[in-house]
Amino acid sequence: MNRIIPVTALGILAGHILLSPAANADEQALHAIAAATSAQRLEQDITTLAGFGTRHTLSDTESDTRGIGAARRWIKAEFDRISADCGGCLEVFYVSDIVSGTARVPDPVEVVNVIAIQRGSEQPNRFVMMSGDIDSRVSDIMNSTSDAPGANDNATGMAGTIEAARVLSQYSFPGSIIYAGLSGEEQGLNGGAILAAHAREHNWDIKAVINNDMIGNIRGINGVINNTTARVFSEGTRYVETEDEARLRRFQGGEVDSASRNMARYIDDIADRYIPNLDVMMVYRLDRFGRGGHHRPFNEAGFPAVRIMETNENYNWQHQDIRVEDGIAYGDVLEHVDFDYAAKLTALNAVTMAAMSWAPAPPTNVSISGQVSPDTTLNWEKVPGATQYRLHWRLTTEPQWTHARTVGDVDEFTLENVVIDNYFFGVSSVSASGVQSPVVFPGPAGAF
Repeated sequence: MNRIIPVTALGILAGHILLSPAANADEQALHAIAAATSAQRLEQDITTLAGFGTRHTLSDTESDTRGIGAARRWIKAEFDRISADCGGCLEVFYVSDIVSGTARVPDPVEVVNVIAIQRGSEQPNRFVMMSGDIDSRVSDIMNSTSDAPGANDNATGMAGTIEAARVLSQYSFPGSIIYAGLSGEEQGLNGGAILAAHAREHNWDIKAVINNDMIGNIRGINGVINNTTARVFSEGTRYVETEDEARLRRFQGGEVDSASRNMARYIDDIADRYIPNLDVMMVYRLDRFGRGGHHRPFNEAGFPAVRIMETNENYNWQHQDIRVEDGIAYGDVLEHVDFDYAAKLTALNAVTMAAMSWAPAPPTNVSISGQVSPDTTLNWEKVPGATQYRLHWRLTTEPQWTHARTVGDVDEFTLENVVIDNYFFGVSSVSASGVQSPVVFPGPAGAF
């Protein structure tokens, strides 16, 4: 179906658009989810994780009280407990593989991830995922015996993932949610690579991976104290882009519109709408300068993936032996964690995953035409659960989608007198209650 309407009748809306204006049960639930994350429970879980002494990937696996083995068994027990409380709503299991022959894992070691899946009622193979890292380290990356409590890096992300499972397991969703504890991050992003390969092998349709790595520090090494912002890192050009796709992107754009980048925009919208006193800084880079995180293996497997973390890091409090030198305290210990801030960023994750799981999947096979024309036409394939679709556009220099038009249950729409050369365009799907998917940029550059 092709409808043409003049631009003057579009009802253009500036600002960020996520849900329909009308109040509905899903929107009220999203507000409730945002308020449900508990700083007290996070403090308890972060304290427990730090209490294992070290969670180094090469540390003891036999002890019940110290090392990564004890930590991962405790995490699985927590997921099992959450599942019991919701009538068995979680599938809890390990995903592991043997890693060896690398600079940081010279001898064979089993790297074990702890996974919990909350299956969707309508599309059980469509997933969004939140991850935190189990492992920790000190100054010497190969030191697996010294105390490495890893309170912020990354007990906060792991505890946040457990807390999100507690909150979201009280709801049901059409799509599925994965809660993942990943190991081997400090030794070379091993656990993420193992789980990404597992997902590909089992044909999991992962629409978003939200990696949480350090979500509890508000006191930066730059002297800034700030509990009102968070960073979201996302790749621009897709890692898995082919030569033909790169050639197409050169002429049509998409360098800043990968699925991961539009996930970052979606998270920014969520923060604006549902998380009080939190502003998202979208960083147009895969990760911090020259550094890496556990979302990267998923990008490299072709999945949309981003990293959420604090805005102001303190390098004295990460990857350090616990000590005092020249009056400066080093080490990643509990006293440096702001639990209210960790709860705020956990809420951001929980609401994002709930919204994506209630929303339909992003539209597929989105295409665009309109060169040498005053009009722009978008086409897409409909997705299950969508009752209408929304077109989005923005100036090419704008960071967020600034204009939108809901166009009904159609698979093609023409915007008259909106010139294709002047804007970037995208399409999102919308549920009957108004919950919207992330925006899809046309062509392979933006495909989910």
